Amino acid sequence: MTETQYIKDQYKRPMKDLRISVIDQCNFRCTYCMPAEIFGEDYRFLPFNELLSFDEIVRLAEIFAKLGTEKIRITGGEPLMRKNLDQLIARLYEIDGINDIAITTNGVFLVKQAKKLKAAGLDRVNLSLDAIEDEVFKEINGRNVNTKPVLKGIEAALDAGLKVKINMVVKKGMNDSQILPMARHFKGTGVILRFIEFMDVGNHNGWNMDTVISKQEIIDRIHAEMPLEPADHNYYGEVADRFRYLDGEGEIGVISSVTESFCSSCTRIRLSADGKLYTCLFATSGFDIKTHLRQHASDHELTLELIKLWSGRKDRYSDERAEGKPLKKEKIEMSYIGG
Repeated sequence: MTETQYIKDQYKRPMKDLRISVIDQCNFRCTYCMPAEIFGEDYRFLPFNELLSFDEIVRLAEIFAKLGTEKIRITGGEPLMRKNLDQLIARLYEIDGINDIAITTNGVFLVKQAKKLKAAGLDRVNLSLDAIEDEVFKEINGRNVNTKPVLKGIEAALDAGLKVKINMVVKKGMNDSQILPMARHFKGTGVILRFIEFMDVGNHNGWNMDTVISKQEIIDRIHAEMPLEPADHNYYGEVADRFRYLDGEGEIGVISSVTESFCSSCTRIRLSADGKLYTCLFATSGFDIKTHLRQHASDHELTLELIKLWSGRKDRYSDERAEGKPLKKEKIEMSYIGG
């Protein structure tokens, strides 16, 4: 499918990336995503029959692929808590037009699952690690887990032949002390470390601009010790700005959706674990595609719904935040929609 055949939204952005949340549960309680005081022992997660089945996910992915979607990322919650995930990946791998399958995970379960995920067709792992020092990491993840199981997960993924990127959400006062230690740890390892500006996703993470460490500050801190130079984007819609170490020992990325919005090139649509489609990470509501699936809509009918949804898309939340426009008061939770 050529560029001109993609479905385009109101700002001429193609629908190239599908992010699929397969579960809303997680084994961590990270303070910026699923704070324990909100997602405690009494919190009601989705019962299994409310989750999309693998058959339903595959059917939708096949339709998306026919509309030009090329890349799929599996998210959660913690997606590796969904049983038999490798079976889903194997089925997605067989879909014509899908040329890249990735997963976002905290890495704890990768030691047991990395090899079978790779064998099923998984290409890449985006692994969340917000600190390299144990005491900081324990404080963030809310489960008193040290970095050892995550680092073992990274090793297992690399040993299995998976490409690995590390995502570090940076929040002032939480883990900005870890910027340099993280850069030092992963420099020269072949693993790409990506820093993410703390975003106002969801409703319970206490976000305000005073807690944001900007892309420029992150780069300045690292460059002062380990000189960097800008690098070109790998592809249209890549969210991270790339920077190479001048000594040739790899690169880092910075995702700057707060201080340097990239809404103009956003090609992502998100499918929540319970079957709603969201055309923006900061959306307040989604389109209930699960009801259509379970009321036996035809593929043609589902296709028309997807075309209508994307072609009417006008989302540009981060742009509007930067322009000083009033922000949405209620947004979908990160743990419900994935990254």
